[in-house]
Amino acid sequence: MNLPTLPTASVFYRRILAQFPQDISLAFAYGSGVFRQSGTTQGQMGSNMLDFVLAVDDPHTWHTLNLKQNRQHYSFVRFMGPSLISRIQNSHGAEVYYNTLVPYDGRMIKYGVISTAALIEDLLHWKTLYVAGRLHKPVKILIQNENTKLQAALVSNLKSAVTAAFLMLPESVSEEDLFVQITGLSYSGDFRMLIGEDKSKVLNIVKAGMPHFQKLYGSILQECPQVVYKQAQGRLEVDKSPEGQFTQLMALPRTLQQKITELVDPPGKNRDVEDILLQVAQDPDCGMVVQQGVSAIVWSSSLIQSAKGILTADACSQK
Repeated sequence: MNLPTLPTASVFYRRILAQFPQDISLAFAYGSGVFRQSGTTQGQMGSNMLDFVLAVDDPHTWHTLNLKQNRQHYSFVRFMGPSLISRIQNSHGAEVYYNTLVPYDGRMIKYGVISTAALIEDLLHWKTLYVAGRLHKPVKILIQNENTKLQAALVSNLKSAVTAAFLMLPESVSEEDLFVQITGLSYSGDFRMLIGEDKSKVLNIVKAGMPHFQKLYGSILQECPQVVYKQAQGRLEVDKSPEGQFTQLMALPRTLQQKITELVDPPGKNRDVEDILLQVAQDPDCGMVVQQGVSAIVWSSSLIQSAKGILTADACSQK
């Protein structure tokens, strides 16, 4: 099963991707330069940076080729060679290496490179929720190869987002409530939301993108046994019984389960994870505990990844 996608990539996006080495397992464009947000005009969109993520099987080989083709995209670390660039990518933060402020045909682009293996790990287990969180929202899929593990992980990530959101929402909610909660997962705990990001960003993304969210999550909601999806009314009735919440907690990604366990289980007790999640399922503050677990993942990865980004920034002024 492939990730639900938006219409075929335009020639403009294909021309951008043609500038890169072609050993790419997944490529997508995202953000305010690709999708209009509420309160943004088409003209403002045209001045926003275009953001891309490229997943590659072998980052060292890919950076070696890209340094030959697009050396000017890299900051001063280009002088250190592909081995160091690959180590920077794989050793810190969200395991993504970004080249930023790259001019192309009158626009500025930014692209992040992640290994296919690291992407699958994040999608399945929410190790950092950095790229997985971006894929909770509608994106423009540009390349997706036949890697069945990656395809399954992309769908699993969407199901996990729905499950986590259910645990944080009341019993009766609208589609918009659900999509706002899902979109907010990757911003929960992100320190950038404290120092400069627009606090209404999440709602703006959802309001302008409702048809895209409905396409992305419609089949998952229809098939989910934990909810009654009244699609015609745009309403959902979520199973909030302790049994239902326990089932949802047991289905959460591994890293989030671990964070919840750390929050609830006193040091030294080392109780079984299943026992702890059973306790949380019966707690009136279950949703808050899940929210705190998500925030703990996002805080760490966003802080380290942003610090790492200082090394890769301002490439074009260093030609």
